Formats: sequence, C-alpha cells, structure tokens
Amino acid sequence: MALTICTRFTDEYQLFEELGKGAFSVVRRCVKISSGQEYAAKIINTKKLSARDHQKLEREARICRLLKHPNIVRLHDSISEEGFHYLVFDLVTGGELFEDIVAREYYSEADASHCIQQILESVHHCHVNGIVHRDLKPENLLLASKMKGAAVKLADFGLAIEVQGDQQAWFGFAGTPGYLSPEVLRKDPYGKPVDMWACGVILYILLVGYPPFWDEDQHRLYQQIKAGAYDVNNKTNLASSPKDTGPAPALEPQTTVIHNPVDRNKESTESANTTIEDEDLKARKQDIIKVTEQLIESINNGDFESYAKICDPGLTSFEPEALGNLVEGHDFHRFYFENALSKGNKPVHTILLNPHVHLIGEDAACIAYIRLTQYMDGSGIPRTMQSEETRVWHRRDGKWLNIHFHRSGAPSVPIK
Repeated sequence: MALTICTRFTDEYQLFEELGKGAFSVVRRCVKISSGQEYAAKIINTKKLSARDHQKLEREARICRLLKHPNIVRLHDSISEEGFHYLVFDLVTGGELFEDIVAREYYSEADASHCIQQILESVHHCHVNGIVHRDLKPENLLLASKMKGAAVKLADFGLAIEVQGDQQAWFGFAGTPGYLSPEVLRKDPYGKPVDMWACGVILYILLVGYPPFWDEDQHRLYQQIKAGAYDVNNKTNLASSPKDTGPAPALEPQTTVIHNPVDRNKESTESANTTIEDEDLKARKQDIIKVTEQLIESINNGDFESYAKICDPGLTSFEPEALGNLVEGHDFHRFYFENALSKGNKPVHTILLNPHVHLIGEDAACIAYIRLTQYMDGSGIPRTMQSEETRVWHRRDGKWLNIHFHRSGAPSVPIK
C-alpha cells in the first residue's frame, strides 16, 4: 500500500494536547470534526526521514491497516501531507501495562492469566495475517482505560515485519534487549516464535514483578538469554500446589505463588527496555565488514574452498588482472589460487582501511574500502601495496554472498 495522499489532515481533524514523543514523531490527541470522535494522531516529520525510514513508515501503515482485532490498537486513517505524515489510531487512555505492573508490583495469577490470554490472542491475530511484531513488551501493551480489568491492546508496529507462513529468515537484529530471543541473539533465521518467546518474558514479569533476564551489562544479559538462565532467586518462594486461576484457554501457565518480589523502579530498567533500531543498522554493517574480512582472509590463505563458499557462483568482477574485461564466475580466480596463492607461499597480511558500508534494503549491501597488503618479496624484503575495492553483497537464505566486486590500483596477488 502506498502512503495515502488525501485532503489535508487539518480539514478532517482538530489537534489537542501532546500524549507522547519519539525521535521523529509526536503523538497528540485529536478529534474528528465530522463526528466528534476522539483519536490519537501519530505525527511523523517526514523531512527528517531517510529512504529506509520512509519504507518502514509505509510498512507500518500497511500492517496496521491489515490488523483489526479488539486487542490491537486500530489504525483509522493514514494521511500524507508535505513534510508530515499522520497515522490516526484508537485513543487508549489507560496507560502502559508497564506502568500498571510498577504500580501493582506484580499480578495475581488470575489477573496474569486474563492479561496474557488477551496478549496471546492479539499475537495470534498478527501471526494468522503473516505479521511478526518483534517488539513485544509491557511498554507496547496499552490498557483501554483506568478501570480494573480493562482490555489490553497491542501497539507500536514500527519494527513489525511481513512473513510468508512459517517462514524463517534473518530479518535483522531488532527488538528490546531483555525480550530478544536466543535465535535473534545468535543471528540465526527466525520468525513468529520470537513473539512467543517475548510473551513468555511478559508472563514472567506479570507473575514475579521483575524480568527473568537482567544484567546492567548487555553482553552478560545476552549470555543469560542464550543459556536460558532465568532468575528464580531465594527472595521468591514457589509453591507447587495449584490455585484457581479461572479459565485460560489460550495458555495455562504453571501455577505459582509468589512472595516478596524484587522491587525494580522504572529508572533502573529504562536502558534495558529501549528498543534497538540503531543497533540493528550497526550490527548489519558490522556483519558486512566481518564477511568481507573473511573473504580477504581466504585469499591470503590461498583457501579456494572457503572463498567459493562466500562468493556467488555467478560472481562478476572488474580488476586489473582482467585488463578491463568483466569477468564472471570462479574460474578466472581459481587460477590464482592454484598457482600464485598456494598455501606454501610466505605470509600475507591485509588491512582494510576506512570501510564504508551502504545498506540497500534488508538483503543487499555495498562496501568500499582501501586494501593494504603486506608481504615479503622474493628477496625477503617487506613490501606493501594498495588497492581500492568495492564489493556488493546479497543475502540468500540468511547467508551473505559476494555477487560483484571492483578493484583498481595494485593487483591482488603480491609479486614475489
């Protein structure tokens, strides 16, 4: 769905007080002039958005239009004007589930069961429609009102993705640290199950009052998650006798009685509850640098088998050795591996200077860098040569493959 361009937002709606703020957006209460109905308007400053951000905005609007469920905040309108885009959602007045947990410390089993059932129903609706949320957490679950037992509504589809059936692939490193699943942290292919993992984390928080995985150091936090080392400490007493939790057809969690939960304030968990978006881009760029270094290492080691695994069979290249001709496939390079790059040669060391990565959508990237190669010539004298290289990468089945490269300057093979 393309972003809708229609009448001016101010012709249809009247804006009121601010409800929240993001990096490129602000949420304000608004009223539809024709009906007097109240809504929440997410106003995005499109002048500050990159091409990738525009794609994400279009995807978010498309996903939100698709989802219609009582436990999901509904999108009613999408209006694009010069410099701004308006997404008009349900006005939800009960605040975040996170705030309610902090106020109550933890939920009774009956309340937790009722709450998680609604969350699971909203997630099920997403999955049936081919949507993975990727950022399930109490901050993105809103209460319909301040009344006890108010409906829970899933919100914020800014990181949501569209998938085909039970598709598993690497969709990028995205989410909130304490809710990330092991497969995301391992950078394995993933899909709908990452949302179910986050639901388990949320249920734990509801019952206990603090997260199952916690550490101020993000690396140690990720190690806990990958090991499944969740926190059940001596301040928490678990009773095995079941209690009446009422009906919970969507999920029947193990019945527990929780005493003396650890009190964690909002400030101490703020950093761990921040959605990762910049880190997603940073991690993807680091992946490209890393796989490029692996490719160069295979050249230095004369390891054609490793080189061929990283390069697409139809790899194209422009390089000095080809005398201005476009070369396709591996055969041209195999000659150098079998002769000039044999494993018996003296050590070669390569440094990539000023690597610059440009991401092209989710599954393509381009990297440009200066390649400095150190080696010993036939007389035992150390030499250095320099070339400028650009490589284009494409991700297939979760694996990056080099599909094209261009090199100018010195040849890749040291002159012995």
